[in-house]
Amino acid sequence: MIKVEQIYKSFGDLQVLKGIDLEVNKGEIVSIVGPSGAGKTTLLMIMGTLEKANSGKVFIDNNDLSKLNEKKLADFRNKNIGFVFQFHQLLPEFTALENVMIPALIGNAKHGTAEKKAKELLRMMGLGERMEHKPAELSGGEKQRVAVARALINDPVVVFADEPSGSLDTDNKAELHSLFFELRNKLNQTFIIVTHDEQLASITDRTIHMMDGKIVEKISD
Repeated sequence: MIKVEQIYKSFGDLQVLKGIDLEVNKGEIVSIVGPSGAGKTTLLMIMGTLEKANSGKVFIDNNDLSKLNEKKLADFRNKNIGFVFQFHQLLPEFTALENVMIPALIGNAKHGTAEKKAKELLRMMGLGERMEHKPAELSGGEKQRVAVARALINDPVVVFADEPSGSLDTDNKAELHSLFFELRNKLNQTFIIVTHDEQLASITDRTIHMMDGKIVEKISD
């Protein structure tokens, strides 16, 4: 469903990714782990089309993303890819409901359709009573659940998450991790998660270990 072939990426003289090959199946929850500087987030950004590789290819649902121009790539990203970041990236001037609706409206969904879907997702996240609250009025765990709802609004093929529980306390981490599996079971949603959280990595379907820009079998302690 997602296939990465021979991805190389450098920033100046620094080679960050050194020939990455990876496949992820529909409905799989995969974690990517490794020390800081291993290239995890760079790989995630390239798979999510937010960063360009120097060479190599990314396929999502048999679409060769290297063949899409910037406009088509942006459209593909909006319709097929969801993102969850460590610090939620919600827009402070908008309510939880409005934040979730934004990607649907960008994708030209009708306002009523976007609102209905956003409300359904927020209720699924246990936020039915918090829809009209702005981010400053939400807890850290609530903000991140809003961010997950936003990532799901356009029924993406895959959700890429970069340290999604990195800023949360222990209880909220556990809730968020359980939520990923609930969404996989309900929606057959695919997740690729960069994390330093050993507890999260231990419960994912598969853990990809990275070191020095390469995928390795296992990182030794």
